[in-house]
Amino acid sequence: MHDTTGRRQRFTEAAREVRPDLALLCLLVAAEAHAGPGPGTKAPPEEVPPEEARIDAAQIELDRLAGLLPALGRQAGPKRWAEALAQLLGERCGFHGSPADYRRLESSLLDEVLLRRRGLPILLSVVWLEVARRAGAPVYGVALPGHFVVGFGDPYGEKVLVDPFDGGRPLSDEDAGLLVAGATGAPLSPSMFAPAEPLDIVLRVLNNIRAWAAARPERSDVQLWALELSLLLPRHPARLRYERAELLVERGDFVRGARELEEYAEVIAAVEPGTAKTVLGQARAARAMLN
Repeated sequence: MHDTTGRRQRFTEAAREVRPDLALLCLLVAAEAHAGPGPGTKAPPEEVPPEEARIDAAQIELDRLAGLLPALGRQAGPKRWAEALAQLLGERCGFHGSPADYRRLESSLLDEVLLRRRGLPILLSVVWLEVARRAGAPVYGVALPGHFVVGFGDPYGEKVLVDPFDGGRPLSDEDAGLLVAGATGAPLSPSMFAPAEPLDIVLRVLNNIRAWAAARPERSDVQLWALELSLLLPRHPARLRYERAELLVERGDFVRGARELEEYAEVIAAVEPGTAKTVLGQARAARAMLN
């Protein structure tokens, strides 16, 4: 896994496992970020590629943190598990977030979050999920709109919600509702407490990276690889294909951008003929840039 093709292939394979490895997928996202816009440099066979060393080091750190938890066993209730994780990760290790973390790409990269102990809510939640899972805790992610949190126990029965961004602060349903209202203005609904699937978590991580890059036109390279990884997931919004085509045109890759606009128009023509016509017009305009 020394180059772009190798990384993408490994990401694709990991995403299609029966039980996708959330930590590995997030670390492969980070490997793409560390590699930069172009293919990585091949290392001599006897050397460990830097990206592989980063992935191994991060997995070892997650194992180490899990080993620091008390041996609670499966008889421990969700409250006890939540308290143990908060004491270790929030208090002892200092994992938490701040508004400034939203301005850093590193806040969306799992290996960097493990090193800095700072990150976005979803990446801090991934740390909690992976450490707790390794220790045998009944843990799951909760994809609240605008603010990812972690749950312990039975999602549809006795449970405890915590906010890793706030060091593991316990959340009542009212607290969760305030988080959602503050982020989106929408009311809380019971369906929002459903456990998040690993691939949905990874897509949300990539969405955050895309949003970070979209606000920084000089980092369109980051937006492009985040889009391309999103498209490798088994499930993804079809509109991402259109977004990628538009971005290719913006970056001056008119031929590929036009071709992908045409392919997208063909896909949606039967259900959205008006939109398809508009997209074809964009494709013609992109090809005209070559003249």
